[in-house]
Amino acid sequence: MYDYWLGGKDNFAADRKAAEEALAAYPGMARLARENRAFLRRAVRYLAGEAGIPTAGNTHEIVQEVAPECRVVYVDYDPVVLTHARALLASKPEGTTAYIDADLRDTGILLEKAAQTLDLTKPVAVTMLAVLHAVGDEDDPYAVVAQIMRAVPSGSYLAISHIASELEREQLNQSRDRVNRISHQQYTHRSHTEVLRFFDGLEMVEPGLVELRHWRPTIETSRVTPGWCGLGRKP
Repeated sequence: MYDYWLGGKDNFAADRKAAEEALAAYPGMARLARENRAFLRRAVRYLAGEAGIPTAGNTHEIVQEVAPECRVVYVDYDPVVLTHARALLASKPEGTTAYIDADLRDTGILLEKAAQTLDLTKPVAVTMLAVLHAVGDEDDPYAVVAQIMRAVPSGSYLAISHIASELEREQLNQSRDRVNRISHQQYTHRSHTEVLRFFDGLEMVEPGLVELRHWRPTIETSRVTPGWCGLGRKP
């Protein structure tokens, strides 16, 4: 769905159907997806050193444009996504880009596989952008995030974006419910307080946990972007 909202071509009929159901209730969903991708660019540029102006859209392309030697690991549990990733996303020669088949909720397996590419004795950046609203409360997403952040050393960062439950509530709830009726993947929106809880024990980078449009924007917009985002550092 995310690829479809961004105008991509790597999606299937079922994805397009669910994406259109969401749009029917909340036409701003495609704009929200674009704002989320813009936050990705700004956060990754910050983490990589604020150098250069990368134009590509994927995490490794942005970070390796700034620091070519960086190592990046993508995680997904959809084999189709992984096949597309290996075919389309190529690393800079100086760095490494890896793709692992794992479920975020199987945290031990995820960390074990990630350690084959990343040196987890040195600070790393963990990005969970538009991911945690796909993990229901019954799977205790707070424990998942806490376990991952315990496994990485001091100086590591956590970046999160998450659909807000209290902004444009009625339309977004209708959009979520339409998708949940036809999708195996179920979505949960969370409040500012609930999303901030993911950063427990971390030092928030200014401006803290804010609406997507307010995190270090290059261009100011007055249109509501109903998603929370932030970046925290492990002390």
